Amino acid sequence: MTVIGIERVQYRVDDLDLCARYFEDYGLRLSERRDDEVRFELPDNSQVVLRRSSDPVPGSILVGQGIHEVVWGVDTEAHLGKLIERIARDRDLRLDDEGVYHFVADGGIAMGLRHWHEKRAVVTSTDPVNSPGNINRMNAHRRWVVRARPRYMSHVVFIIPQYEECFAFLADRLDFRLADRQRGLGFYVRAPGTMDHHNLFLLNANSGFPGIDGTAKFHHINFAVTDLDEIMVGKNHMERKGWARSIWGVGRHRIASALFCYMPFPGGGEVEYGADSDALNDDWVPRDFDRHFGFAQWVHDIPEFWIAGPTWDVAFNPADAPGKYALPPAAALDALAHDEAETIAP
Repeated sequence: MTVIGIERVQYRVDDLDLCARYFEDYGLRLSERRDDEVRFELPDNSQVVLRRSSDPVPGSILVGQGIHEVVWGVDTEAHLGKLIERIARDRDLRLDDEGVYHFVADGGIAMGLRHWHEKRAVVTSTDPVNSPGNINRMNAHRRWVVRARPRYMSHVVFIIPQYEECFAFLADRLDFRLADRQRGLGFYVRAPGTMDHHNLFLLNANSGFPGIDGTAKFHHINFAVTDLDEIMVGKNHMERKGWARSIWGVGRHRIASALFCYMPFPGGGEVEYGADSDALNDDWVPRDFDRHFGFAQWVHDIPEFWIAGPTWDVAFNPADAPGKYALPPAAALDALAHDEAETIAP
């Protein structure tokens, strides 16, 4: 029984027209507009749904504007039925006229499940990359990107006090996997039917991390694009349109290896262009990171909390290893030995 990705997200925003205009500039395709709702559709047939803050999502404990519900797509009707049986053991479900079963996960995040029979495969290509002594593109220039066009929603991030309980619930009921952990900060969690590094990051509301004050709220959503060029073209376009600029600029996370560019969204939280993330399957062994070391390899505009540089601190926790491993593979352990002048590939 397999959850195969984010089928839709439900925003609650104060200014519907402003947020719709933002997402059109951001590169999403408008699919439906009504007085009380705006929908965007991505190439994989997932949806971004905007509704007014005055129309709350039942059961959500999240404060303020932003995503108040995430709906997970399931591969078959039979698998959906089995997952619904698990959820229904101790909580109410509500079925709507679009086939979404709504519930509230432990930790207070509103979620849904739906048979995602409309899902489309997304296929992209990247230009060959040249480096000293490694020529892969001869007598050819790189493609010139006109606009950023997100392909799908890779992950969503919520700040909640009961982040550990939420992960335990998702692992037990929906078979979600732990991808990596940032010590005391949160869990990176992957849906079992995807190869994304993570589809959900559960951020500890009591971590004391800058900007986190114990309040349960939406943090950001990641929209996957092809490469660094597309990220930068999208960033430039949004700035030309007059939208608020990114605080950190472009960077590359150490956890997931992904390129990132976060920008403030007028309907709460941030939106992230992301590219070149790690891909995982069930052979992956989760890692346990110091919170600052996991944050980034580099970032254009260094935040205050990272100005002194991170402590090199990452390990494997044998308890997190897949069942077929008694201990992390020796080769993976060897990869943790590092020299700061060398490239590290754990």
